[in-house]
Amino acid sequence: MAEKMATRQAYGKTLVELGAENPNLVVMDADLSKSTMTYDFSQAYPERFFNMGIAEQNLYGAACGLALSGKVVCASTFAMFASGRAFEIIRNSIGYTHANVKVCATHAGITVGEDGASHQTFEDLALMRTIPGMTVINPSDGVSAAKLLRQAVAFDGPAYIRLGRAAVPICYDEDAEVVLGKANQLRDGQDVTVIATGIMVNEALIAAETLASEGIQVRVIDMHTIKPIDEDAIIRAAKETGAIVTAEEHSVIGGLGSAVAEVVVKRCPVKMAMVGQQDVFGESGKPDQLREKYGMTAADIVKAVKTVKSAE
Repeated sequence: MAEKMATRQAYGKTLVELGAENPNLVVMDADLSKSTMTYDFSQAYPERFFNMGIAEQNLYGAACGLALSGKVVCASTFAMFASGRAFEIIRNSIGYTHANVKVCATHAGITVGEDGASHQTFEDLALMRTIPGMTVINPSDGVSAAKLLRQAVAFDGPAYIRLGRAAVPICYDEDAEVVLGKANQLRDGQDVTVIATGIMVNEALIAAETLASEGIQVRVIDMHTIKPIDEDAIIRAAKETGAIVTAEEHSVIGGLGSAVAEVVVKRCPVKMAMVGQQDVFGESGKPDQLREKYGMTAADIVKAVKTVKSAE
């Protein structure tokens, strides 16, 4: 069985490493440090950790102030509270001033599970990519999460980093090259391309294996950076395979599917299908059961691939 790790775990571990390397790094949280995995940083560097309490708008307002004073800030809470409750502050204080704040939001998507509809965030990628100058990152596993976090902390400007609650299979080797803004092709194929992000990358790889046994060769691309999106990889896939399926643990409205479609419709229109949350709220349940009920599994990707292929 493949090794598993939650992307939030990789975030917490990498924060401690970055704390030793960068004395200018400040970490902030909204009273969820043991869940967001910032707790270890708080113990290692208490003078550079600030728990702002259950006050997410204050969290991001204060993060902006620290960043504009010269600090590099990673500020964490659950994705629902970051992108939802604090959206105005992130937009007007962090986005508008181009403050050096990394909004590191955990517990995104339906795999929050038992916390239910109120905590299952399907809108965050859509909201964050509308903010001018905001880099939007959605790692697929622990290895890519660590690599992308390091790169986000290294550049000057705002970023939204989407992290999950549940442990997911490791897709990358430790020495793999994962670069912000550049998609990773994980499998080649000439029949259809699946462009996936976050936990759906592993599902796409499983789907590709299933389809290969049926004679359909699928190209799998990990689009870990939603903004700036790798347009060249999208257009190359459209031209070479003639059809695209997107897969995301997010609403099909405004997320990866929309971002890819915006590129395709301008430069190389092809048949597309979108696997993701279909404009409905979730509910409380086990993560795997919820993904199955709401159509975010390898089997759903297989169906979508067959649909676009038959429509060619």
